[in-house]
Amino acid sequence: MISFQSYVRRGRHILRRWAVDPRVHILSRAVVHTLSGFLLSAASLGHTAMPLALGLVCACSGWSAVLTAAGACAGYLLFWGSAGQQCVIWLAAGLPAALLLSDCRLTRQTPLLIPSAAALIVAAAGVIFQTLELESTPVAFYLLRVTVAPAAVWVFTRVLQGRNPILDWIACGFGVLALAQIMPIPYFGLGFLASGALAVLAPFPAAALAGLALDLAQITPVPMTAVMTLSFLVRMLPRQNKLLQRLAPACLYFAVMGLCGQWDLLPLPGLLAGGIIGGFLPAPGKVAHRRGETGAAQVKLEMVSSVLARTEQLLLEAPVVPVDEEALVARAAERACGGCPCRKSCKDSRRIAQLPPFVLQKPLLTPEELPIVCRKSGRFLAELHRSQEQLRSIRADRERQREYRAAVIQQYQFLSAYLQELSDQLGRRQDGSEACYEPRVQFYGNRPESENGDRCMRFAGTMCRYYVLLCDGMGTGLGAVQEGRTAAALLRRLLSVGYPAEYALRSLNSLCALRDRAGAVSVDLAELQLDSGKVTVYKWGGAPSYIVSKVSADKIGTAGPPPGLSVTDCQEESHRLTLRRGETLVLVSDGIGEEEALRCCMDGVGLPPGELAARLLSCGCAGGEDDATVVTIQLTTASDRV
Repeated sequence: MISFQSYVRRGRHILRRWAVDPRVHILSRAVVHTLSGFLLSAASLGHTAMPLALGLVCACSGWSAVLTAAGACAGYLLFWGSAGQQCVIWLAAGLPAALLLSDCRLTRQTPLLIPSAAALIVAAAGVIFQTLELESTPVAFYLLRVTVAPAAVWVFTRVLQGRNPILDWIACGFGVLALAQIMPIPYFGLGFLASGALAVLAPFPAAALAGLALDLAQITPVPMTAVMTLSFLVRMLPRQNKLLQRLAPACLYFAVMGLCGQWDLLPLPGLLAGGIIGGFLPAPGKVAHRRGETGAAQVKLEMVSSVLARTEQLLLEAPVVPVDEEALVARAAERACGGCPCRKSCKDSRRIAQLPPFVLQKPLLTPEELPIVCRKSGRFLAELHRSQEQLRSIRADRERQREYRAAVIQQYQFLSAYLQELSDQLGRRQDGSEACYEPRVQFYGNRPESENGDRCMRFAGTMCRYYVLLCDGMGTGLGAVQEGRTAAALLRRLLSVGYPAEYALRSLNSLCALRDRAGAVSVDLAELQLDSGKVTVYKWGGAPSYIVSKVSADKIGTAGPPPGLSVTDCQEESHRLTLRRGETLVLVSDGIGEEEALRCCMDGVGLPPGELAARLLSCGCAGGEDDATVVTIQLTTASDRV
């Protein structure tokens, strides 16, 4: 019977496989560009269509621009009807300009060339429609269109090129302006949904611009800028309450509505849902002040991070060359017919060379299953079997290349994210958090350290983090000792400088896979937060761990596959817990049986860590000759030490 955890684990494996599949990335980018063009086409000011979608089309290049233009064209015709014909003309003229002028030397030398072209397209189309009396747009809105077009091109181009918080805020305002016109169901506008999320999640300028965009869209008479501004100020209260922050947009909308005397319940459901959703989303990084040498270092780190991210994207977009199975069939026919004594009188040699590739999919093909009649079918089947072996070898080689490529892509992704996080941290002031707990860690083993393949380490990380590491080299002897030391040394170097634990463990997994050292080592890692007393236990292939309190003992994790089996189908297992109430975390190697260890922990409730470890080691010595190690971890406070 398959448990629910098995289904969850299988689903995670599928999602991770998709995450590194280039085809999934290409498809997702295509959907995002098409949907972005479709949604931006709904933007309006004074009930007049605005060329925001044209700005995104001109900011893109290649197939991205084509898909964005297709989505925008459908949106203009759907949202605006006959009034969207002029907008379609914008796209028809802007798309060739984007395809011809993007990424050329003239554009790099003249950055305002494409924005100027967009402004010219909108101005010319407006003059033509006014002359033919096909539209009666006021002069003020005509000039507004001509101004918005180059501004949108410039903003979207900079947003796509790099990370600029100010332009990101303006792009959020553009997005809310477009979403404000879309209401899939009554009393649920997407613009209010996005604004509620930004009020809870985004910085103050983004929240204020979202409110301003709603006011410009003229959807409700209630001043939404005031609502968004007050919602952000709730986040600055001394005692932060997450529930209050999530409900702030809806509650403050009621307050502003009462003060203004304008009663309109249309935005309320969207603001409520947006605030709740925004409370569960991860907060973006704070904007760091760039000053002096620190600012220069930030810029360099961001540039390197963007280069690594771009390299990762290029690797993901690199096409996979398919195996030419027809050439393998033709090669088998050439080898079989070339030395056949009947080749001069045979009239089917050409037909044999043109057999469909499906004959390679049947490993035990018989002469009767061949779609043609061959007088020397044995010769051809022998060569066909050789081609089948070649096909299997090629596919196995392609699978190894896919794993290697996924490993390289992962490392570029990890390094890019890590460097960007370093850049964000340089300009931040330290929050002044101090360690409130002191770790008490003890190692116990059944062999001397020089002969034990279980390598144990404890060391400090960054920002009140402390790590306890147990690397179990599989087997016994010098080889196990060397594998355990190598893995432990690599993880220590990465974690000591602030590398995220997930990235460090997956880097070890990639290294084991690239070295064909699958199963050579298992890892148990405990990340202690000395300021809060929280602990995260990461396990990859190791034996279960145990949390022992004064009254009970519980098992943590299950034995899983070790690192190095696959880059895409395996991942670490993480568990979050706390040691603030005097609990003891026990890490054990696979030299101690699972059932025996759990029984010892349950019988040893209330015992000191040393006596509990002695019981566990006695179980390991009775079970076999494998290396057995026990690590006990506790957190103590100043009052405990006194």
